[in-house]
Amino acid sequence: MSELSLCLPFLRKALLTVTLVLFYYCFSIGITFYNKWVMKNFHYPIFMTLIHLVMIFTFSAMSRTFASWWTGKSPICLSWKLYMKRVAATALATALDIGLSNWSFLFITVSLYTMTKSTAILFILFFSIVFRLERLRPWLIMVILLIAGGLFMFTYMSTQFNMKGFILVLVASFLGGIRWTLTQILTQKADLGLQNPIDTMYHLQPLMFIGLFPLFLINEGLSLSASEKLFRFQETSTLLYMVFVMATGGVLAFGLGFSEFLLVSKTSSLTLSVAGIFKEVCTLVLASHLLGDQLSTLNWLGFAMCLSGISLHVALKVIYSEDASKDKMTNKIHDMTMTEVGMELLLKNGQANEDSDEEDVIYQ
Repeated sequence: MSELSLCLPFLRKALLTVTLVLFYYCFSIGITFYNKWVMKNFHYPIFMTLIHLVMIFTFSAMSRTFASWWTGKSPICLSWKLYMKRVAATALATALDIGLSNWSFLFITVSLYTMTKSTAILFILFFSIVFRLERLRPWLIMVILLIAGGLFMFTYMSTQFNMKGFILVLVASFLGGIRWTLTQILTQKADLGLQNPIDTMYHLQPLMFIGLFPLFLINEGLSLSASEKLFRFQETSTLLYMVFVMATGGVLAFGLGFSEFLLVSKTSSLTLSVAGIFKEVCTLVLASHLLGDQLSTLNWLGFAMCLSGISLHVALKVIYSEDASKDKMTNKIHDMTMTEVGMELLLKNGQANEDSDEEDVIYQ
């Protein structure tokens, strides 16, 4: 009976973790294949991204309103000066990362996109070191070599390689490194109050929209205004279909951000990192079976090497985090011990002074 009572919490925790990971996979893998599917017939990725941003902002605003009504607390709202000073750079990097990623689907396969996008960790490491969020350690060089070597093997002699799409997603990965580094700084600033990702998404979307809109006007504005799929539609059913398709993408985009937050809050960031590794594998396998992406043995070896680098990074980060936690605990215990010793000496000195006073009284 006691063993059963001990196993039940573990099983409940394991079931919750698996459920949340699957929930995250549905949105993450789903939006990847959704973007590729939409780009086959609708060649306006930046416009699609703008629609998604509007929907994410709307859902975030609704969530904040509901949370405010439920808790009775007013939602966080930054001043314009603080908003432009602290949020603008993060919003611009995020907008370009997402916009260029969606744009790349016009030219490359899901497999090449997945593999190239996984190199974002290289740029995250680079900018983490630049902004002093991470210390330069010897093992980082090994991580960089494994991921860079894996990318080279994956793209070398690839039959479905496209240079334009590859450059777009590689630039998106570079911007992703800036994006996530700045996002970490943004969410860790206690004075901003943006620790809740819903608040972060709410504040990012307007500037993201403004940042992408000029790019949309230059590249897609004129073409889209003459397209029969939206503004010059011939049948109402065509317009309703496209509205439904765009709305579906918006729901997936919001669900992805929400599922990531839910997974981290209920488990840990380590769980998200490990789940992300297996997600890349699932995406690649599904792309080869469902979309017919052609992968050679060398491509698979390159992908395995890249995953090895990411896995090494995650594992060593956990080890260093545990060591740092132990050091903090040791220092805390040491400080407590020194405090207790100091108190003991203080009490002894006080007792000695009292005894000395008593002797003086007796002598007198």
